[in-house]
Amino acid sequence: MTKFLFVTDLDHTFVGDDQALLELSDRLQRHRAEYGTKIVYSTGRSPTLYQELQLQKNLFSPDALVLSVGTEIYLDGSNNPDPQWSSILSQGWDSQKILSITEQFPELVLQPDTEQRPFKVSFFLKAELSGILPQLESELQKTKLNIKLIYSSGIDLDILPLTSDKGQAMQFLRQKWEFAAEQTVVCGDSGNDIALFAVGRERGIIVGNARPELIQWHNQNPADYRYLAQNRCAAGIMEGLTYFGFLE
Repeated sequence: MTKFLFVTDLDHTFVGDDQALLELSDRLQRHRAEYGTKIVYSTGRSPTLYQELQLQKNLFSPDALVLSVGTEIYLDGSNNPDPQWSSILSQGWDSQKILSITEQFPELVLQPDTEQRPFKVSFFLKAELSGILPQLESELQKTKLNIKLIYSSGIDLDILPLTSDKGQAMQFLRQKWEFAAEQTVVCGDSGNDIALFAVGRERGIIVGNARPELIQWHNQNPADYRYLAQNRCAAGIMEGLTYFGFLE
């Protein structure tokens, strides 16, 4: 047993099976205390929505919190986003310019104010209307802004800086803490987690209850360093950690 970097999505991945969550939380905290393992929660939730979940599920404190689909990193319980990461994302970002284009698409419904973040503009977009995405992307590209679109769960559309997503936030932390890809494990269940699995050769665990968009991507991009669990949520993570030899 040696230390490793553990990065997990929250909803329907780490969280979703209360009994398994208790067991996995206990095992991870013991591993951290004994070996110096680093634990990162990486979620699409904003700070407000993360705090709600943290209280509801009594989540233990991670070493870093990656919020708002990779656009904000909070280290060691700090309430202020990491300035180095924010500086990277600020290059070529202009949310007002983005909004001036998105308002031309009535299919896009702005998410609540809590979900509009310094480096994230978020909408609800019904799956049956998602055919507008190529046209929207084409209009946004004319602005010459460094941005990208992430559509997940058949409803959530996030517009982010090109240099940001869960995968690039994970790489930033991995390099900061000097973990090799082989010492890093990432876990997820939906479309906005593809960035975690696609960015490098980190060990990947896809939980058994993963959404069709992630399963489809996995089938189209098979890799021997990625594991598709049978069990759902935290039980699937434990299955994968055992498979890769991170937990006994």
